[in-house]
Amino acid sequence: MRLLFSTRRLLGLVVLAGLLSGHAAQAQASPKDTVRLQLPEAEQRFVANNLLLLAQQYNVTAAQAQVVQALLFNNPTVSLEQNGVFQLLNRDHFRNADPPSEVAVTVQQLVSLGGRRRAAGRLAQQGAANEAFELADLLRNLRYQLRSTFYNVYFKRQSVAVYDREVAYFSRTVGRYQAQFEQGNVALKEVIRLKAFQFKLANEREALLAELDADEADLRVLLHGAGRTVYLPVADSARLRALNLAGYSEAQLADTAAARRADLQAFNARVQLGVQNVRLQRAAAVPDLKVGYVYDKINSYINNYHALTLGAAVPVFNRNQGNIQAAQAQVQASTAQLDQQRLIARTEVRQAWRVAQQIEALYRNSHLETFDRLIDGIATSYYRRTLSIVEFLDFYESYKNTQVQQYALRADRMRAYEQLNLVVGRLLFRAD
Repeated sequence: MRLLFSTRRLLGLVVLAGLLSGHAAQAQASPKDTVRLQLPEAEQRFVANNLLLLAQQYNVTAAQAQVVQALLFNNPTVSLEQNGVFQLLNRDHFRNADPPSEVAVTVQQLVSLGGRRRAAGRLAQQGAANEAFELADLLRNLRYQLRSTFYNVYFKRQSVAVYDREVAYFSRTVGRYQAQFEQGNVALKEVIRLKAFQFKLANEREALLAELDADEADLRVLLHGAGRTVYLPVADSARLRALNLAGYSEAQLADTAAARRADLQAFNARVQLGVQNVRLQRAAAVPDLKVGYVYDKINSYINNYHALTLGAAVPVFNRNQGNIQAAQAQVQASTAQLDQQRLIARTEVRQAWRVAQQIEALYRNSHLETFDRLIDGIATSYYRRTLSIVEFLDFYESYKNTQVQQYALRADRMRAYEQLNLVVGRLLFRAD
């Protein structure tokens, strides 16, 4: 009897330690700032505060500044030649010198021919457009991460609530049967089985909380929230249930992706960037013209000499052939990459569409009403001893697993819809 009592006491202490450690860890990790957040508000914070987006926006601004720079004219060059400067600064050193005053002025302006400045401006404009598409593509991917993480946190919190209810229920049940054991009405092995199941639930809950903490950390990074801020996602369950694939087909989504996906637009912009670079390199083959003006006061064959100068390189050896060929090859490479990305996009749409159809069908055929109605009757039957502990725990395990899997299925369903939004490039499926 002492051995049985020691075993019972030891197991009770283990269970109690596990529960207390879980509650202590949760209390230690509990943040000071809790924010209830709907998805539209989360997206607003995300766009305003995400550092990756801000960095890419600066890249767009820098590319737009390059457009201004490319369209500027070359600065003229002015040269001045003046003799007798040292004599003016030190008249005593050249007391007897009376040199004539010589002044020579040269002004030169470099004029780009062949439309080089215009081609450089178009190249810079295309570069700015490419940066803008890169920003849109970054926003597309980060928005997918935000929305999918938002729903992951939302449904995992509901799964944690399931464990909270089950742990609390079994705490009461264990207390009731502990009292019955001390009165000699039930066997010790039955109490131990109940405590073991309670301990199993507590461990599963802690594992789920660890996953939830990781998702919440990702959400804080996306929203640039404080380290001790926790976001409580809020969603409309009716709108979530009403979400469906009706009105769309795989072909329609593929066409929309071909026209709207930012990464495809970015790859196409790279092709156009290469085309503009080819035009610039061809324009660079035309020599620049140097136009100048010369004034010489006394050092030419006549005093007060004025002249117009023209100069240009003679394109005998270097006609920019290598740069032109390299630019043309880059256009071909960019075109091949664009075709490859189009194929990838169509494949991604097909895969996402099929996954969404499968998960939606599974979601529509899953029902928990029968479990919800039976659970109270099962508990009552066990209390009345018309149901064995093995049958009771087996049913409760199935009930708990089904509830948790149901919330996991709902999270997978929303993730599938967000994957469709990602591969299509538009928020066609949304419940916010």
